[in-house]
Amino acid sequence: MAISAKDVKRLRDMTGVGMMDCKKALQEADGDFDAAVELLRKKGQKVAAKRADREANEGVIVTAGAADNSAAAIAEVNCETDFVARNDDFQSFAQSIADLILAERPADLDALNALTLGNGTVEQAVTDMTGKIGEKIEVRRFALVSSDGGEIVSYIHPGARLGVLVDMHGNGNLAETGRDVAMQVAALNPVATSRDDVPQEVKDKEMEIAREAARNEGKPEHILDRIAQGKLERYYKDFVLVEQPFVKDSSQTVKAMLSGAGADVKSFVRYALGE
Repeated sequence: MAISAKDVKRLRDMTGVGMMDCKKALQEADGDFDAAVELLRKKGQKVAAKRADREANEGVIVTAGAADNSAAAIAEVNCETDFVARNDDFQSFAQSIADLILAERPADLDALNALTLGNGTVEQAVTDMTGKIGEKIEVRRFALVSSDGGEIVSYIHPGARLGVLVDMHGNGNLAETGRDVAMQVAALNPVATSRDDVPQEVKDKEMEIAREAARNEGKPEHILDRIAQGKLERYYKDFVLVEQPFVKDSSQTVKAMLSGAGADVKSFVRYALGE
């Protein structure tokens, strides 16, 4: 049967699939829109299966925050190429995933995939997006952060390949100070918020490395622990957030900056694409 351009456009508006694919689906379905949508979904499923073994190393980091800043979600949504990562449809899809995570608070990826998104599950939506985009799409990971009496501040680095959430407390301008802290986390990639948050096994490993290095340099055995402790202090300055030099003013630490701003940071989450 003859398929009008108006019908093709209507199906395209419904599905977001290319015009030629919509026309072929309508022709195969004899003009039945529901059947055409099902055909396009099946095509998407085939595309997803065909590309299941492909590497999806590109994509975006997205965040979504509660209106009162009491909670936020961060997610990594992957695709195969940077070209698709910059596609508006892909970015909107990724944002819808972050919004859903914030709204529904799933426990893990399996729970997320079972949630409803659009007319089906998240798993089905990913399959449909794979068919529409023509690349493997996957939600790689996500995190939810809630604040007990503070504010969650989010930061997405230009290009959306890096994102940070920080849990800020205090009486100052938490949004402004939190953005500075989040940019610090993005730039210097600390391993912990404070030295108390550094895992003991990490401390032990750093001490042992320092002892062995000093021993190999011929240092006396009785001063190895003192040397190692000094190296551990250096490690804290390099990798503990509040002890790092503040990126906007290296004459003070992040802790000093926070004190002057009447604020404190309790924790952070940092997602870099592909980590």
